[in-house]
Amino acid sequence: MSLFGSLTAAISGLTAQSKALGDISDNVANSQTIGYKRVDTNFVSYITQSNATVNEPGAVIARPDYTNAVQGTIEQAEQPLALAIGGQGFFSVALAKGTTNGQPVFDERQFFTRAGDVSLDKDGYLVNGAGYYLQGWPADAAGNPDRTILNPIRLNQQVFNPVATTKIDLAANLPADATTTPVTTQAQVYDSLGRLHTVNLTFTNAGTNAWTLDLSVPDDVNAAARGTVGLRFGTAASPTVTDGTIGAFTAATGSVTLPASSATGDPASISFTADFGQGAQTVKLALGQFGKAQGLTQYSGTDFSVRNNAQDGVPLGAYSDLSIRANGDVAVNYDNGQSRVIARVPLVAFNDPEKLQRLDGQAFMRTPESGEARVTDAASNGVGKLVTGSIERSNVDIATEFTKLIVAQRAYSANTKVVSATDELLQDTINMRR
Repeated sequence: MSLFGSLTAAISGLTAQSKALGDISDNVANSQTIGYKRVDTNFVSYITQSNATVNEPGAVIARPDYTNAVQGTIEQAEQPLALAIGGQGFFSVALAKGTTNGQPVFDERQFFTRAGDVSLDKDGYLVNGAGYYLQGWPADAAGNPDRTILNPIRLNQQVFNPVATTKIDLAANLPADATTTPVTTQAQVYDSLGRLHTVNLTFTNAGTNAWTLDLSVPDDVNAAARGTVGLRFGTAASPTVTDGTIGAFTAATGSVTLPASSATGDPASISFTADFGQGAQTVKLALGQFGKAQGLTQYSGTDFSVRNNAQDGVPLGAYSDLSIRANGDVAVNYDNGQSRVIARVPLVAFNDPEKLQRLDGQAFMRTPESGEARVTDAASNGVGKLVTGSIERSNVDIATEFTKLIVAQRAYSANTKVVSATDELLQDTINMRR
């Protein structure tokens, strides 16, 4: 009977609008939740009978319409480690299911999220505000990521070990018109314990286009004087004709080692050995290239000028802070000016992210309908870019939700009117027997 059909249809309308109100209330409640994706409501009609001559009242149901792939507003955050995704993709995260010996034990299942409000916890893990652990590819000593492994990222390298100096790069100009020599400069070297030592470099004019270089290392436990080497500017065959570049080294005294050849373009470098108490340490003094206007030169002037004086040693470094770069590299920075990449944050893409299963804490799990998780570098293979120092806000628009709330409220009220009217008609039908 159509009256009963009308009553059933109206009741299904009440149920559907109730679900719509639930979706709206959930969205409004999470309007400030980082990485939250709103749930819209999709109404679907069910037909009892409908043809050219008869249309029986049916029903309506409300299904959730997910917006997992809809971008939320990206805004700058106070947390320096915060991350947002500009475009498609998700972060891979892990969930702790307990602890062993004070350390978290992780669930074997894979979880994903857009909530990148991460910070360091007490154990050195990167954890977001919902308690999920950010995962990344671990990096080797050279900072190259191992893309076959995804692990929770943890800071456990608090010290940067010192690196002994093996090379000094010196770029300077010896004054061809100087009337007073010698001229002196100093270079710094680190030993294997990270202690700093001085190398004295003294240049003395030895005639036309000729100089001598004396090296001394006051902290050497064996001898302060390292040795002397002669320098010729111009070509090795004709040192009296000069273009201001090193042409050749002449015989050396002391523990100074000269290169095997002096052909144009070969490195113009000498080596010396020093002992600071931990054994012999060989250091190469790089002065440019033979016949090239770089490194050590001799041009007109009366003043000795140094353009570059650098060495490759590093002192002991203590942890300073952690930073995440635009390519996803997680770098530990130390107070000695060095940094070390410990992991890289990848992004994960799905063929149909709307079919992901939603979980607590703005997290998701893959389903057969969503497709496989494709893990890739940021800004590649269809995933978005990383925005560092930022977070992605909820994609809920309050004005839109209030508008939908008014419509749902009116639709619910209208369905109650249909129930009331149908009830009166049914009552009239029953009263017909009286």
